[in-house]
Amino acid sequence: MTARKPAEITNCQVLEQVLVVDDDRGICECVEMLLARAGYACVVTHLGSDGLAALDSREFDLVITDLRLPDASGLDIVARAKAAHSETQVILMTSFSSVESAIEALRRGANDYVIKPFDNDDFLFSVERALGERRTRMENAALKRSLRNAFPQNTIIGESEAAKRLRAMIQRVAATEANVLIQGESGTGKELVAQAIHFGGKRAHRPFVAVNCGAMPADLIESELFGHEKGAFTGATAASEGLIREASGGTLFLDEISEMPLNVQVKLLRVLQERQVRPLGSSQSYITDTRFLAASNRNLKESAEQGLFRPDLYYRLNVITIQVPPLRDRGDDIELLARHFVRHFCRKFDSRVVGMDKGFVDFLHRHPWPGNVRELQNVIERAVILADTDLLTVNDLEEMISVPATEMPKPKLGGIPLSIEDYTKEIIRLYQDEYGEAELAAILGIGRKALWERRHRWGLFRQRDRTGPGSEPVAAHDDERGGRVREL
Repeated sequence: MTARKPAEITNCQVLEQVLVVDDDRGICECVEMLLARAGYACVVTHLGSDGLAALDSREFDLVITDLRLPDASGLDIVARAKAAHSETQVILMTSFSSVESAIEALRRGANDYVIKPFDNDDFLFSVERALGERRTRMENAALKRSLRNAFPQNTIIGESEAAKRLRAMIQRVAATEANVLIQGESGTGKELVAQAIHFGGKRAHRPFVAVNCGAMPADLIESELFGHEKGAFTGATAASEGLIREASGGTLFLDEISEMPLNVQVKLLRVLQERQVRPLGSSQSYITDTRFLAASNRNLKESAEQGLFRPDLYYRLNVITIQVPPLRDRGDDIELLARHFVRHFCRKFDSRVVGMDKGFVDFLHRHPWPGNVRELQNVIERAVILADTDLLTVNDLEEMISVPATEMPKPKLGGIPLSIEDYTKEIIRLYQDEYGEAELAAILGIGRKALWERRHRWGLFRQRDRTGPGSEPVAAHDDERGGRVREL
């Protein structure tokens, strides 16, 4: 690394400010000359009191101070510089006889030290390294501030009352340190809500770590969360600090926490209570400053009452609950989200599509969207890829939904608000004899196997699948090759 030359500095560039504090006037003249040639603005003082006064009056990018001053200690300069502006870099100058004191200065916040007499190139190298580190930190901080300011507003798209209430709730919760339980159906965007909470709060500059408890094998989730020592179990060839400690200072998002094994729930509860985590195979506990956000598409309160989830952990996590609304309750947000996804995928695939025709928009409003925003996103992505014209039409959905939009069933549910599970059950009950399995699955936005599993669980069987009066019903579904599979 080499210092910048004066020729590299443009007229509009702001020079980095350096404060030099040393009672040796010869050293000061030498340092001032080197810094000027390298393109830095320099302020020189010969007394510690003048240096302290300068730090109180303005901000410096770098402070270079001697350890021994007539009226103060260089350690005082180090402390004041760091207290005034934490990003100010400090280099201590000292003689061979005071190296131990220089090391003490490093412990108190100095970034480097130089031994006098010094080589000019080595000195400039230390200066540029210190200022380079400051530039990197300042750039990172600016980037994180931009992300923090932009993220919460840009992720929760929608103008419905439900979307506005969700954004307002996120804004209030983000300003706290409380644990939050995020509930909602699959595909509603629970992880986006968790990210908006993290990036909208004071932990935005620290890690956001997400883990899907349902996707992680039960025998691995404990070591992944809490960490382990080398040799703690077969295959543990190296130590791991675990995701909880990795997220320390930031946020750990536990998605589908209802799938977490009960024995792991016990250990997680202890972490929430004691703010300490003990890796597998270790006798030592580590303090962790981690905020916990959890999500589930199940009703955790009911799961706790049924013994499927620990009640004490539920109440620890459920300091604040955010209910993410399903897409069917968000009115015109469906069209707004669809247009957002159209723009996104058109850019991604360099597509000529510019919008949606009336028939396509009508389909968006009629479809029940059991898969919520995730299903809508997948439908739009596929439609953009398959589109033959510059407007999306229902014909672009033929590969995904075999029932024309004009023939979509309209269940007669009496206007009673139902859960998505009850809604799906009623759709199947009403229309399973009218439509083929592939068509019915497409209407519901699920696979044929998932449709068969639901029918089997709920005891819903087609008339033609019954063998006769008094006989056991036989459920049938199409296999992946188009044949019929009968389940007794």
